[in-house]
Amino acid sequence: MSGFVGSAFAQVQLTPQEFSQEEIDEMKQKAVQISMNGGTFLIEFFPEDAPNTVHNFLKLVESGYYDGTVFHRIIPGFMIQAGDPNTKDPDVDRSVWGQGGPGYEIKEEFNTLQHDRGIVSMARSNDPNSAGSQFFIVAKDSPHLDEQYTAFGRLIPGLPQHLDHIVGLTTDSNAAPLDLLQATIKTATILDP
Repeated sequence: MSGFVGSAFAQVQLTPQEFSQEEIDEMKQKAVQISMNGGTFLIEFFPEDAPNTVHNFLKLVESGYYDGTVFHRIIPGFMIQAGDPNTKDPDVDRSVWGQGGPGYEIKEEFNTLQHDRGIVSMARSNDPNSAGSQFFIVAKDSPHLDEQYTAFGRLIPGLPQHLDHIVGLTTDSNAAPLDLLQATIKTATILDP
């Protein structure tokens, strides 16, 4: 498998930060609620395994970056992918979906988290250090992704989730949803304890 599609253009590489245990603990206390038509996702984080990735994701959520983006790649029995700003404009050519990002890339933080159902991980190109804003949620255990992609969160177990609804949407030949209303993130919000 080649990489999950990401931006094809040269990007600025962010320098990884060092985080104190207090900062890691603070990130661990946060969750993100992704609200969509008909349901929500609640994501908890693993900053002890991927601190820069969690920090980046939280900053993007805080800025409203994900609001209005589409789960543009839906592969039943595998995963759903979102986070491309190119999907915010319904008039944009769908062939550019999957190529957008925040204008920078972050270094991989491969770890021992397994890509089991519900894991949230960063999408990237073939370059391991090319993640930016696109992420995917694993719909079916995918051990072939372990230590190849940066897993940084998971859907909170035991709470109603919207994953199966999105996985079940009808898609075109490029795995893009036909019903954009059902596949669009209305808001992504940080929930503090």
